[in-house]
Amino acid sequence: MLAALALYLISFNALGFDLAAEPTLTTSRPSDLWLFLPLGYLLSVAIETPVLIIGLSKTFSFKQRLFAGLWLTACTYPVVVLVLPILFAYSMRSIYLLVAETFAPAAECALFWLAFHKKMESSLKTILRNFAVITLANLLSFGAGEILNATRWFGLF
Repeated sequence: MLAALALYLISFNALGFDLAAEPTLTTSRPSDLWLFLPLGYLLSVAIETPVLIIGLSKTFSFKQRLFAGLWLTACTYPVVVLVLPILFAYSMRSIYLLVAETFAPAAECALFWLAFHKKMESSLKTILRNFAVITLANLLSFGAGEILNATRWFGLF
């Protein structure tokens, strides 16, 4: 696998494709991250919660689906916004994004299962559907964040 990656990178350069001269690094000050946390949380909840309310299995009450929208993001968002940017401060932003956007839906699916597995239908199809809805909600909020970032809305990342 590592050899294939090295071969790919060598051939990419050999074919004359331009790689960015300097990769975009994840370099935000912790004070900026703390300032961004409540705004980003509210934006994420505003995007993810309606998706969860509409998409999660109807075996969950409206209150449980609303709770999932608020709680799941509250559990993972601080890690994505406060912890991972510091851990990946001098790494390429793409690596940070890969880790953060893999961590968030995986952790939220695990938390959802731990909190609601007794309430969930035992059908694998329903469980996978709920996990897919959680992942979709995360992807949509990630996309919105990237759009805001591209417009330098908050000027952090």
